[in-house]
Amino acid sequence: MIDTHAHLSKRFSNNAKIEGVKVILAASNLEDSRENVELARTNKNQLWASVGIHPQKTDPDNKAGVEEQIRLLDQLVANNRELVVAIGECGLDFSPAPPEEEDRTKEEQEKLFRGQIEIAQKYNLPLIIHARKAVDEVIKILGEYKNLSGVFHCWAGGKKRVEKVLELGKNWYFGIDGNITYEVGLNEVVAKIPNDRLVLETDSPFLTPIPHRGEINRPGYVKFVYEKVAEIWQLSIEETEKIVDKNAGDLFKIIL
Repeated sequence: MIDTHAHLSKRFSNNAKIEGVKVILAASNLEDSRENVELARTNKNQLWASVGIHPQKTDPDNKAGVEEQIRLLDQLVANNRELVVAIGECGLDFSPAPPEEEDRTKEEQEKLFRGQIEIAQKYNLPLIIHARKAVDEVIKILGEYKNLSGVFHCWAGGKKRVEKVLELGKNWYFGIDGNITYEVGLNEVVAKIPNDRLVLETDSPFLTPIPHRGEINRPGYVKFVYEKVAEIWQLSIEETEKIVDKNAGDLFKIIL
């Protein structure tokens, strides 16, 4: 099993139990990105680094402008290409920013997003997309570029937008998280997504699945997401694991 989206940097140190699960480390800012690289360096073949800048997340040790943050991110990838498997999470978020986060303008968010798309193109890396209250806008921007791949993290576009993502190309996937275990409407959404375009996530330490809802989430709980998807697909857990893990391997170009 592989958790394709978990936050395990120092800010989430109480979430460090990976319990034998393979993990793609998601980043929210430059500090997280650097830590992800170091975690991947010391845990090869179990942890892989994604590096990126969330549309609303501030970087506590770097108040540089968008251009400088993009430059620093590009430099981080160039210096650690063998450890980095994706760019993100990045995208657009038009919901109100929490008080501790930066409320970037839509123009600043788009500039930051496009800069990360260009880094993904430059290094032939998939994107981990964050799209909140902005799925249509994100799809429109991605449609302007060629030779992209990636995953819509914690898919929130409903059934009607599944086809729009599929139209972006065969290298686009949907990430499903622990909320599939308690949001009934997601069952129909997952049933509409082709089996070969689904990867599973925890988004640790958030979105803890049943039966641990209310606790801090961790990568080991991805098994409950696998079990729920197996139920929806009406397949065994072994068959489901084989399909989902192949999807993750194909997307992130890793051997599981």
